[in-house]
Amino acid sequence: MSGALVDAVGDALLRRARRLSIVAPDQGDDGMAMGFELSPEEVETFTAELARLREEHRDLDSAIDALERVGAINQIQVQRLKKRKLYLKDRIAQIEDALTPDIIA
Repeated sequence: MSGALVDAVGDALLRRARRLSIVAPDQGDDGMAMGFELSPEEVETFTAELARLREEHRDLDSAIDALERVGAINQIQVQRLKKRKLYLKDRIAQIEDALTPDIIA
């Protein structure tokens, strides 16, 4: 893979990563429902977002691997991609937690 192609792929992934998520008015700052049962529409929204985030996480993983295999890589760009990947992992965990009902023992 040429250096220009690697940069183009990394830039495209960074642009994709910068898209904003929409937070509904009845949600907290982290985008999660605030202690209420989720409506079917919210479950559908969260499930769709979860699928999108998982896909983006896989794409970033593949891109990072490809950049590292090439050898001539931009370390700052790789660090940004890894940071975004960690953010996605945390957001995926938050959504999975919101979709999992609380069990009072």
